[in-house]
Amino acid sequence: MIETPFKFKKFILYHQKSTLKVGTDAILLGAWAFTENAEKILDIGCGCGIITLMLAQRSNATIDAVEIDFNSTEEAKRNAEISEWKNRINIQNISFQDFIKDKKEVYDLIVSNPPYFSNSLKSNDLNKNLAKHNDSLSYKELASGISKLLKTNGKATIILSKSESKTFKNIALENGLYCNKEMEVFPKTGLKSNRLLMQFEKQKLEPEIKKISILDSNNKHTTEFINLCKDFYLNF
Repeated sequence: MIETPFKFKKFILYHQKSTLKVGTDAILLGAWAFTENAEKILDIGCGCGIITLMLAQRSNATIDAVEIDFNSTEEAKRNAEISEWKNRINIQNISFQDFIKDKKEVYDLIVSNPPYFSNSLKSNDLNKNLAKHNDSLSYKELASGISKLLKTNGKATIILSKSESKTFKNIALENGLYCNKEMEVFPKTGLKSNRLLMQFEKQKLEPEIKKISILDSNNKHTTEFINLCKDFYLNF
């Protein structure tokens, strides 16, 4: 099989072996997460490494990334190694639960594009089930782990389906994490929103709520989406 990388403006990404390929959710998260002054970043469930590399491009931070799937981890390591930021990236094939055991280090920014299907039909592909269903990493484990590893003034950014976001926000609140910033994502102008970008912090602030449509009524990318992602997509 010929491997064809996905080309961005400043890096290329192989994703054929990863359980989840390059997708809009990851690009939205990598472009939206607040990286200013971040020195240490953690990417939970990095897949092929797309968010890790986007955050490396947008910051001067040292980035740790964890991924439970072996093939995805190997591909993420390959993508990091051929990037200009390889010396700032550390990728581990480990579950988040094992990663946080005895972990003393804390982070300025934690990001995750987590599994978001609960109690739904599964495929016959075990690796895809690990990537898409939250059996292997529950929202409670994710939220409590983030709370443990996040600096007092740090930020955690998550993207979830609209239907799952309320559940996660409630669990996050139980773990001392307040959703202070949201971006409601509409796949197309005129359609219902289907994703929610959320920024959590340990201090409660007045919530900032915004909206973004990916496509307009003519199936063209909106100005807002182009402005958010213009540093990455070749055609923007």
